Amino acid sequence: MAAAVTLAERGVPVTVFESGPLAGGRARRVSIDGREIDNGQHILVGAYRELLRLMRVVGVPSDAVLRLPLELRYADGFALRALRLPAPFGLLAGLLFARGLPVSERIGAVRFMLALRWSGFRLDGNICVAELLEKYGQQGRIGHYLWRPLCVSALNTPPEHASAQVFANVLRDSLAGESDASDLLLPKVDLSRLFPEPAADFVCRHGGEMRCGETVRDVAALLREFDRVIVAVGPHQLKSLAPDLAADYDYQPIYTCYLQYAERVKLPFPMLGLADGLVQWAFDRGALTGERGRIACVISAQGDHQQMQRDEIAATCHRELSLALHGLPPPEWSRVIAEKRATISCKPGLIGSGPQTTTPGLFLAGDYTDPDYPPTLEAAVRSGVRAALLATTPGSA
Repeated sequence: MAAAVTLAERGVPVTVFESGPLAGGRARRVSIDGREIDNGQHILVGAYRELLRLMRVVGVPSDAVLRLPLELRYADGFALRALRLPAPFGLLAGLLFARGLPVSERIGAVRFMLALRWSGFRLDGNICVAELLEKYGQQGRIGHYLWRPLCVSALNTPPEHASAQVFANVLRDSLAGESDASDLLLPKVDLSRLFPEPAADFVCRHGGEMRCGETVRDVAALLREFDRVIVAVGPHQLKSLAPDLAADYDYQPIYTCYLQYAERVKLPFPMLGLADGLVQWAFDRGALTGERGRIACVISAQGDHQQMQRDEIAATCHRELSLALHGLPPPEWSRVIAEKRATISCKPGLIGSGPQTTTPGLFLAGDYTDPDYPPTLEAAVRSGVRAALLATTPGSA
């Protein structure tokens, strides 16, 4: 959709083929058992400049997200909040005043961020995040509550396997970026309304066409019909659609468990961390989208939960929430959505392919193609914009 909007902005007639009933890929609304829910719980951060720009272009209102200065709260008492000071002082002050950490670790975290800044966030060698944290003495409580969860949330890859350089890129643009770059932007509307639907309307208003429910099976046929084709599918789908472009990747899952409680049930903060179990983050959908009593529990990256049945996952999520909130009634209903190949593993040395291919007129878009960003919504949008610009460059292959 980012590619289509970018083309439509430039007056290029564009046709979007979408195999599903709605555009949006892994970030959209779905209907299951008569209930409409998101197919995963996503958040944005202030550093997502390209996504936020395109949201403005297609007319998404600013109140579609709840914008909060970086604030991480855990059920067991750890808390970190960046202060509204010029970068990088807001984050550094937040680290110094973080609750639930020994003074030595707060000072060590400040030194860690300063060391990364002094190096220009460029690291030597293809090391993993766990090695980076060990090198700078960040494996203690600060690693448990901040660095490791940030790694899993941003890269969707365990620290023992995740690229330290890509993690440093994320820290550079968010925690060490402009004063608002680390802001949390929590969606207050469903994911389809957050971008894909307004984007589709924008494309149609500018002379384009949306063909939902149409699955493309022959890229060569499209290239005979259209001047340029941008393929924006998951990398595993390239094997059947465009075998010459396919590559072997390892994948990481994301599980989202929705638990519907009585309307009076709510979290003490819209986004609450749980540090010692299956659930990493819980989101109060009542506080965000008005779905009162509904809690979304997110489990990112690989783990033992992949061997569990979905009702067992839901029961575990309820038990961990109940312990954190000191008692909860049984949920009225639950639903687990498992994206088993949500992203590629963001491993050291992995370099995105970019939009260019060897086939004339054929371009790639997708979060996995970004050369230096993890597989996030921002990477997906950036890839679409990049592919669209290249596709409209005179003389491009």
